[in-house]
Amino acid sequence: TEDGVLVAVSDVSFSVSCGEVFGLLGPNGAGKTTVMRMLAGLIKPTSGTAILCGHDVRQIPDRVRVNLGYLSSTSGLPPRLSCTEVLRLFAEIQQVERPAEAVERVVERFGISEFAKRRVENLSTGMRQRVRIACAAVHEPPVLIMDEPTAGLDILAADKLLDDILLIRQQGAAVIFSTHVLREAARICDRIAIIHDGRILAEATLQGLLDQTNKTSLDEAFLALVRS
Repeated sequence: TEDGVLVAVSDVSFSVSCGEVFGLLGPNGAGKTTVMRMLAGLIKPTSGTAILCGHDVRQIPDRVRVNLGYLSSTSGLPPRLSCTEVLRLFAEIQQVERPAEAVERVVERFGISEFAKRRVENLSTGMRQRVRIACAAVHEPPVLIMDEPTAGLDILAADKLLDDILLIRQQGAAVIFSTHVLREAARICDRIAIIHDGRILAEATLQGLLDQTNKTSLDEAFLALVRS
């Protein structure tokens, strides 16, 4: 604290390129969600700057949202609408020119066709999360922010979601992905930032983190950094 005020995150700085998955890896309470929500324009930072596709998230939030897809494990979906109706709603909110075609694309891309006509309230947790990622990507944004998107998923559903994220990267988007699951970060992230107590302790490729800590696994490197 400073003067009795809790500082959630401090001195957090990084950049992400197109076609890259950038991982924000840290334990619960490390500040991951705060960083992600600030980048998405959902929380106003008290200081500092976040630039997304050339736009300051504090100054021009509307232009930022056009270029952004945001996903969390708790993103709300209207329970009584079907999957296609939800996707159509999100496409229209994002002012997609041909919403029906956009919905067809993401239904196919993210493997939703089998349950596309079912109501959200009748879907499994894994199915709902696939719909959420499709909603975040329906307007084909150049940047996707994914805040612990596999939380609450079983290992098979989580693995499918990671495949979806790699597909989004392959199509050229910049993906910012937060997790506390080391295996997930090691599997899909091109670069990883270790965050603890609101500060980034290290940022590098997986191999770079291993070299920096003189360890042979991400688990060992992570523990060495947060315990130092």
